[in-house]
This record gives sequence, C-alpha cells and structure tokens, in this order.
Amino acid sequence: MRIDILTVLPELFESWINNSILKRAREKGIAKINIHNIRNYSTDKHKRVDDYAFSGDAGMVIMIEPVYRAIEQLTKECDYDEIIYLTPDAKQFNQKTANNLSTLKNIILLCGHYKGVDQRVRDHLITMEISVGDYVLTGGELAAAVVSDSVVRLLPGAISDETSALSDSFQDNLLAPPVYTRPANFKGWEVPSILLSGNEKKISEWKMEKSIERTKKLRPELLDKNEDYQEEN
Repeated sequence: MRIDILTVLPELFESWINNSILKRAREKGIAKINIHNIRNYSTDKHKRVDDYAFSGDAGMVIMIEPVYRAIEQLTKECDYDEIIYLTPDAKQFNQKTANNLSTLKNIILLCGHYKGVDQRVRDHLITMEISVGDYVLTGGELAAAVVSDSVVRLLPGAISDETSALSDSFQDNLLAPPVYTRPANFKGWEVPSILLSGNEKKISEWKMEKSIERTKKLRPELLDKNEDYQEEN
C-alpha cells in the first residue's frame, strides 16, 4: 500500500514512521509512506502557502495552487483510490472506514492547517474527507498519523499475529473484552479462573459475555449496529 501525506510540517512525521509497526511495515515493503512538504510546490519565492480569507475572517487559509500542483504531480506517478482531506467538519473516522481503506492500493492524505484549505480544493480535488473527532487540532498531521497507523496495522504481515487485529475493539461493533497476563495472582488480584482453564469454548463464551457487558456500560449505541446481538435480543 502507498500512502502519500501532504503537509506543511513534514518533520512531525519523522519519529512516527521510523518506529514500531510503521517501521516494520515499511521495511517489509508492506506499506510505503511518503511525506511531501506542500511548500515545495509553492511558486512564491518565500515558499508561502497561505493567505488571508476573502471573507475577512480571522486566520490564514492554505491556497489552492500549491495543493493543486502537489496532487497533480503525484497523480502523474500513479493512480489513487482516494484523495483524503483531514478536517474536523467531516464524517468521523471509525474501524469500518479503516478496514475499507486497508483494502486500497494508493491514497493521498492532505493535512489541513491554519483555518483550513481553499474550498475549491475540497470541491474539485478531494474524493473523501475524514475527521478523527469533534475537536480542532493545530493541524491535520496528528489526524493523518492516526488514520495511517490504524490502516497500516491491518495490512497482512504488518503485525506478527494477524488474528490480533480481528479481535480489536469495534471490529464487530463491540468493545474488546478485558485482557490479562502473568502473574496469575498479584497482591491477591487474580486473573479470572476461566482464562486459565484451557477450555476454549468456555473462554470464547466468557470473552463474548464480557465484550457485550463492557459495550453496554461504555458504548451502548454500538449494540444497535451489532446484528448478532440484535437477533438475540
């Protein structure tokens, strides 16, 4: 999978792409992550990429020209399945969206900054918009990192135990059950005996029970989307 990230702060991604799962995925050739500085596509001698809004509102707006030039250059190199703009006023990112994006070959992530980008970028160049939550960040760099991380870890071979991703929270509109490891008894705090029994059927039943229990308590709205739960209730 190829991910191209357009940003005005490329240095923010250096540590992130060179560590942990992202690093391994890149070294294995599973994911190729390219960081592009939008300023490199500016025709301004000072590499300026923002200007005042015509409306007179406070805050600066990323101009259309450098973004257009960047996307134009990238689309000459390969075909993109999605050109995505990270912005707080879009549909919220979730596990289903991550799953769908992980099946694609090439995507561009455009990081918003300042007051956002010229609306014509969104109207004519962007194919999909994503928000990571109902709040405003300094820029879209953190959002791009969140989206990329959640997608890359789903790619075959990115994590050592691929079945682990299938049991994550939200994969089936349920929160994951509690997890435990050694020691089985710490200061009198014991691991549930069922997990030590070796009875796979009983353990699976316990996990499902706890998943539903946690979801009811913390995110009850998710149960409305779980078909198996709805059929049983």
